[in-house]
Amino acid sequence: MEHPATGSRTKYARLVPQPVPRSQQTMASTHQKKDASSLPVLSRHEGRYRNHATMKPASLLRTLRIFWDQAFNKPKDTRPAGEIPVQPLSRQQLLAAPNNTVYRLGHSTVLLKLRDQFWLTDPVFAERASPVQWAGPQRFHQPPISLEELPPIKAVILSHNHYDHLDRMAIKALTDKTEHFLAPLGVGDTLIEWGVPAHKVRQLDWWQSTEVAGIEFVATPSQHFSGRTLLDSNRTLWASWVMIDGDQWIFFSGDSGYFDGFKTIGEQYGPFDLTLMETGAYNVEWPHVHMQPEQTLQAHLDLRGRWLLPIHNGTFDLSMHAWHEPFDRILALAWEQNVSITTPMMGQPFYVQYPCRGLTWWLGVDEVAEPEPEPEPEPEPEPEQHGRVTNCKCPRQNA
Repeated sequence: MEHPATGSRTKYARLVPQPVPRSQQTMASTHQKKDASSLPVLSRHEGRYRNHATMKPASLLRTLRIFWDQAFNKPKDTRPAGEIPVQPLSRQQLLAAPNNTVYRLGHSTVLLKLRDQFWLTDPVFAERASPVQWAGPQRFHQPPISLEELPPIKAVILSHNHYDHLDRMAIKALTDKTEHFLAPLGVGDTLIEWGVPAHKVRQLDWWQSTEVAGIEFVATPSQHFSGRTLLDSNRTLWASWVMIDGDQWIFFSGDSGYFDGFKTIGEQYGPFDLTLMETGAYNVEWPHVHMQPEQTLQAHLDLRGRWLLPIHNGTFDLSMHAWHEPFDRILALAWEQNVSITTPMMGQPFYVQYPCRGLTWWLGVDEVAEPEPEPEPEPEPEPEQHGRVTNCKCPRQNA
């Protein structure tokens, strides 16, 4: 298969994990912080947040066309033809894992083990990223571990309230086993409405920080939007996150279009040892709120990231591109620009202090073996002919 940004997909089939130069295995150490009060935050107009970038509202006709295409004009390759490989996880495995281990569980759900505690971003375990579970984008694969099997969670980190990032069922299941929920302004109110005790919820504006178990979390800008119904558009904030664990710095993008905020974050908090970057569900119809792979790579460079782990892909069909295209494009771009990138399978560990590039696991997913044709039945032998027979009747059986 050819793609204009990558060329032939098959040329990546020979890629194998490669040793990382020792110079790349050191952790980030130089960080300079400005006075956060001088950094930009989002204003609200009539109760709704507005991005700094000027965005022309989509016309009703264009909006209807986008929804029509999503519903009825989807290419066949937006969903995998074969089974997505998943490495199953157990609670025992996670408890025995070393610190500074990162696991993709699906879409933007990432489990991190830091300081002998577990931290979870945007937990979505539902079968569909939708208000209802009988319609909407359906999962390509099951999570590597169930909600029940997860160990206790020190904090859940939320980027915004869209259905592919905020799963009510998961939040309810996690409430008792999670100590803290970190959320942008307004999102925490939703958690409290769902039954999360208020003392567990911390809501942050951009550039505000909070500390949990010795790790500092900073809510940082992103360029996106929010809403779960037709009536609550942009009434809650959206954010990216900086995680500071001693001399280890990790960035979680949430959802965002490309904007100069990445450079500001990089200047304020970079370099980062690992960036968890949105790479998928992009479309030329919404350039301001999701990044093309070229922009994802540039954002990683703006952040002064060392290792790039692409997320927001491989789990749900949310756009018109082939399901594997985000992996193809970002990998080719990273190799062209000598950027360290890792693409672990769902459930496969990535060790921040001992990084590995991983395998191109997605290449064989669509290569479904053709079913063997059923053998043709052998023709029955024709009965012997002894002249013409007419009005043949079964002989009477003797009693």
